Amino acid sequence: MATVSAVVVAVALAVVGRAFDLQVLNRDFLLDEADARHLRTVAIPAHRGMVTDRHGVPLAVSSPVFSAWAHPGELLEHRGRIPELAAVLERDPQELYRFLEQRAEREFVYLRRHMPPAMSERVRSLETPGVQLQRELRRFYPSGQVTAQLLGVTDIDGHGLEGVERTYNHLLRGESGAKRVLRDRLGRVVEDVELIREPRPGQDVALSIDRDIQYLAYRELKRAVRRHRAVAGSVVVLDVRTGEVLAAASQPSYNPHQRATMEPEARRNRVFANAYEPGSVIKPLTVAAALRSGALNATATFDTAPGTMRVGRHTVRDILDYGELDVTGIIQKSSNVGAAKIALLTEPRDLWQVFEDFGFGATTHVGLAGESAGYLDPAPPRGQVARATWSYGYGMSATPLQIARAYAALANDGMMYPVSLLRRDEPPSGHRVLEAQLAGEIRHMLEAVVEPGGTGLRARVPGYRVAGKTGTVRKAQAGGYREDAYVAMFAGYAPATRPRIAIAVVIDQPGGEFYYGGQVAAPVFAEVAAGALRVLNVRPDGHEERPTQSGRVLAAGGEQ
Repeated sequence: MATVSAVVVAVALAVVGRAFDLQVLNRDFLLDEADARHLRTVAIPAHRGMVTDRHGVPLAVSSPVFSAWAHPGELLEHRGRIPELAAVLERDPQELYRFLEQRAEREFVYLRRHMPPAMSERVRSLETPGVQLQRELRRFYPSGQVTAQLLGVTDIDGHGLEGVERTYNHLLRGESGAKRVLRDRLGRVVEDVELIREPRPGQDVALSIDRDIQYLAYRELKRAVRRHRAVAGSVVVLDVRTGEVLAAASQPSYNPHQRATMEPEARRNRVFANAYEPGSVIKPLTVAAALRSGALNATATFDTAPGTMRVGRHTVRDILDYGELDVTGIIQKSSNVGAAKIALLTEPRDLWQVFEDFGFGATTHVGLAGESAGYLDPAPPRGQVARATWSYGYGMSATPLQIARAYAALANDGMMYPVSLLRRDEPPSGHRVLEAQLAGEIRHMLEAVVEPGGTGLRARVPGYRVAGKTGTVRKAQAGGYREDAYVAMFAGYAPATRPRIAIAVVIDQPGGEFYYGGQVAAPVFAEVAAGALRVLNVRPDGHEERPTQSGRVLAAGGEQ
């Protein structure tokens, strides 16, 4: 009996001693160890700012979604549950099992990010041991393909990768917060312990884009690219008075919510990134250079017969023999011979200076990554051949945005404003690139292009006077130009008497029967301009009739 009592007392003393050791001597150490196993610091995602159009219509928004994650060790202890989990996550069971085995030493792995609501609810209902849901934010684009290349996309963690999302990522992204939480042995949060840092939401960004005009541009461009079986196309609309981009559409496009099917070419924002030889849309600037330098009088006439002209070893050609043309006629008929003769009257530096003043060879500084500067020789052309080909838009290149900016300056009486993708609340300060009187003379010439006898009749807009220019260029290839591939363009502005918008349309390699700018690009200009002027509530200033002349007749008229 005494022995038993001694053993009981000894055991009791041992228990008390151990308790004293745990509760007093090693209390802090053990609490720290427990905290290390169950207390975790987790990020609180910051809400990414919205991207809106100029009227506050959402173009890019972040919405809460759930992601599934797991403690691999816990889940592998219940491997019989893996097949049903894999079915819900739309993953192969064997692949998921191998995935977990390879990460068995970890405490946290994602199983599926940004799940659709129905999938996250099914995962929740399974109550699979070791599997939890985590709230995150996913980017959605209500306009889908209409604004895809312009807005770009974010990665799965909400960082901007392309387009506006990348350019203004520093404003949109915000700053994540942090909190300390208590988790149970299965990794589930059972208590919020401490808020370490409040999340700071990102700023909203208001673009200059008008969603309705953007939709019009996208719709008409897509229709034209399909109708003419073109490789690609682009349309840009500028507000002449402010330099704001009201629309910038590209084809082909893509669905920003289905990134797995994205084609690399569909991601290109051709308005900003693709540079083309501008062709005949440059001819008004050739005339402007000659008028500004005093080498040409607006009433001068030129003999363009027989429709060809030798310049060194190069032959300049018109489609038809137009005979004698005044300067307006050269623009109206788009005579290469006439334009070359004007350029050869102009000093090389005077010609080059006008192109540089109008922004060719330099980016618009709109801010988007990948914007092209196009190409303009860094010095005036030395030979007559270069001067002649420059006169009708070969030997240089420009983006649709650069072309639209140049026409906006012509429309604005020679004042050029910086281009902006952000909504402007104050009038910008610009700089003069051409005297107002000369810009007015050019406008009258450009109006003749869309009158009977001109190459751009199909650009007419009922109720409005329009000024613009067609352009058709052969596509370059190694060693020269292709005979079977063209780029069709139209650039102009409306209304001609009180310009409000400037538009550039580019249809890249139309594959159908028609390929001239007046056949392919001018109708897109007409439809986009008509819709945009209605949206902007611009008062009509002229023509009421609708053009009916066919593309075939226009081609016979000598489109360049």
